[in-house]
Amino acid sequence: MKVIFLEDVKGKGKKGQVKEVADGYAQNFLIKNGKAKEANAQAISELKGKQKKEEKLEAEDLKAAKDLKSKIEDGKTVVEIKSKAGEDSKLFGSIPSKQVAEALKKQFKIEVDKRKIDLKEPIRVLGYTNVKVKLHNDVIATIRVHVVAE
Repeated sequence: MKVIFLEDVKGKGKKGQVKEVADGYAQNFLIKNGKAKEANAQAISELKGKQKKEEKLEAEDLKAAKDLKSKIEDGKTVVEIKSKAGEDSKLFGSIPSKQVAEALKKQFKIEVDKRKIDLKEPIRVLGYTNVKVKLHNDVIATIRVHVVAE
């Protein structure tokens, strides 16, 4: 019997996959527990429609991420953060990804989630630092952060 998986079933199939399984297994376990449904013509066309919709949304997300990347990597987009520092240009404290995200929003009205900012460890020195931002699985932008003494 052909079934469409509604959720991942270990060793059998992933969500959205159409697969041939034993009749008894399909009726007594998969369909009964809501893990799959029978793959008839209507269900298959419904699945294809959902997949097209998801692809379209994914393409829109990718385009938005590329637009944001071009905005972030523009030569004029340099995030300036003021902090207290000692004589050897080391900061009293550090600048975490949260502070970089807030400064980017405040200065350029660009909103980026702090968890997407790839800062291995907080910034602890004055000067320019390049910080990577993962906007999408395929799109990684670089923010220029300039830390100046207060």
